[in-house]
Amino acid sequence: MVEVTVMTDSEQRYRAIHMVGHAGLAEPYEVEGQELVCAAVSALALNMANSVERFTKDRFEAETDDVSGGFFFRFPSSVSSGSELLMNSLVFGLLNIEEEYGEPYIKIRFKEV
Repeated sequence: MVEVTVMTDSEQRYRAIHMVGHAGLAEPYEVEGQELVCAAVSALALNMANSVERFTKDRFEAETDDVSGGFFFRFPSSVSSGSELLMNSLVFGLLNIEEEYGEPYIKIRFKEV
């Protein structure tokens, strides 16, 4: 399962995201969706990070771990409206995936930091 923790500030703005795990590899004739969920989550997360780097001047910290399926991204300081929009888009996409596939593939929780 891909476990996602979205960290918010006191005004419920997204400040960081941590993902870990894999939805699993689908064996032939098993439930569809496992590989799709991993690919979709990875594509959304990496696109958001690359877009922040390319289209904004905001500072951020990011780490990935292919073995654990880990992805960590956070803004250590202020966030521009462009980065805020990109984070909103990422979370929106992840919530749509969770709504469509749900457990046991993806679980999202929110945590105020």
